Amino acid sequence: MTSQAVPAPGRPEEKQHIVLLFVGLMLSMLLASLNQTVLSTALPTIVGELHGVSDMLWVITAFILASTVTMPIYGKLGDLMGRKSLLMAAILLFMIGSVVGGLANDMGMLIVARVIQGLGGGGLMILSQAVIADVVPPRERGKYMGMMGGVFAIASVAGPLLGGWFTEGPGWRWVFWINIPLGLLALAGALFFLKLPKHTGKPRLDLGGMVLLAIATTCLVLFATWGGSKYQWGDPIILGLIAGAVVSAAAFVFVESRTAEPIIPLHLFKDLNFNLATIAGLFIGVAMFGAIGYLPTYLQMAFSVNATESGLLMIPMMGALLVASVVSGQLVSRTGRYKWMPIVGGVLVAVALVLLSTLKPEAPLWEICAYLAVMGLGLGLSMQIMVLIVQNSFPLREVGTATASNNFFRQIGATLGSAVVGSLFASRLAELLLQRLPAAAQGGGAPGGSNSLTPAVVGKLPAPLKEAIISSYNDALTPIFIWMVPLALAAALLMCFVKEKPLATTVEHDVLSESIAEGNILITADDADLVADEAAASAAGGRL
Repeated sequence: MTSQAVPAPGRPEEKQHIVLLFVGLMLSMLLASLNQTVLSTALPTIVGELHGVSDMLWVITAFILASTVTMPIYGKLGDLMGRKSLLMAAILLFMIGSVVGGLANDMGMLIVARVIQGLGGGGLMILSQAVIADVVPPRERGKYMGMMGGVFAIASVAGPLLGGWFTEGPGWRWVFWINIPLGLLALAGALFFLKLPKHTGKPRLDLGGMVLLAIATTCLVLFATWGGSKYQWGDPIILGLIAGAVVSAAAFVFVESRTAEPIIPLHLFKDLNFNLATIAGLFIGVAMFGAIGYLPTYLQMAFSVNATESGLLMIPMMGALLVASVVSGQLVSRTGRYKWMPIVGGVLVAVALVLLSTLKPEAPLWEICAYLAVMGLGLGLSMQIMVLIVQNSFPLREVGTATASNNFFRQIGATLGSAVVGSLFASRLAELLLQRLPAAAQGGGAPGGSNSLTPAVVGKLPAPLKEAIISSYNDALTPIFIWMVPLALAAALLMCFVKEKPLATTVEHDVLSESIAEGNILITADDADLVADEAAASAAGGRL
């Protein structure tokens, strides 16, 4: 038997292979997560040069829509067809979108580029997480998942800084060009180091489910993005989007209950741990993105810091998230215990939200950093562990579908959080400015009115007017933090009911045996005896 695939479990050569594979997967994760943050500081310049300020929202919405819709599709197809080719296709799609974005000469071309990037980006995170489940047993998976959470933390800090540096230096198009060398490295890692069992047979695709899921998701995302901002909540377009989401979701459930290979199998929702981790992840997503999505703007306006400084002030949160993700993953691998982590994480997120709601413009910057660090610790203890709980609840043949479904609902939560908080923040800010600016206007005014306020403009205004604007920003945002505390506490409460199932210490038997039969895993006679013993234990009701 000859093979160049994964060596026998536990051997030095296997560990080296896993490390090389993991580096490639981390590059894939970095591509997806960096793309979500690097545009934040470059976008004003981009849309200004392309004469499309009014279409700025579509640059963000296009990516969110495409990536959210494709998450469950990648997860299901990965389970049916294998993940290697799909991961490589996702990387290539993302790189094509980056090339189109780098060459964009108008807003239409830029939005098309973001759609193509989203079509690839939806698979990068899902497939990377699922591939780890293919080659690493659950007991050891925690430390790898923790490091993947750290990639998100690093990207959240590096992205805005890189975006600002590219914009002020070689040009904003490098926000897209930087993805090409990263993509080539990720592609090489997938091509040379990803060795997985082959899938035979022709997969049956759930085309009806895919179309209905795309329609429902599109309606929901557009409703959350446009409601209260572009259109009033009672506008016929918003009401139509709500009706479209409800009808298509009901039709989706009907189709999924009757198709052979549903894209989101309804039996997933029969598992208590899946339901608890998914709902808790949605709540944490709302709280996380609702809280941190507008903090950089708040810091610039209320604390008179520039864009780069506001990005640097987020480092304590991301640093704490990185440390908590890595340490929690190591603890899971050593002890096999994980239930307490998302419970503590949810409580810490709630505490951080309460602390952030007390912020005042005169507060010292170290106080803000401390509060954000508490938020980072809570998120680091929650996010990746919830994914691990979901993966540990299903056999390996469904781990991609389960992971994608969990991430799909978390993405929906993130979208709803950003949209609802943004709408509340904008409406409260407009109301407070209307109330307070006239009384302070005797000291001067902002050229162009309140819609033209920027940190630089506010900094040059007379003291009475400046104080009125700063207080309006503070009073518009900080009370919203306290409104999200129940969501974080509800997530912690839900995780109290999770059944802490033992984490397997070996790769699942049926996949391992298939790999051995196909020559994808080198194995000795002693190893074969071990597999036979484990198979007997499994047949008797044991667990690998």
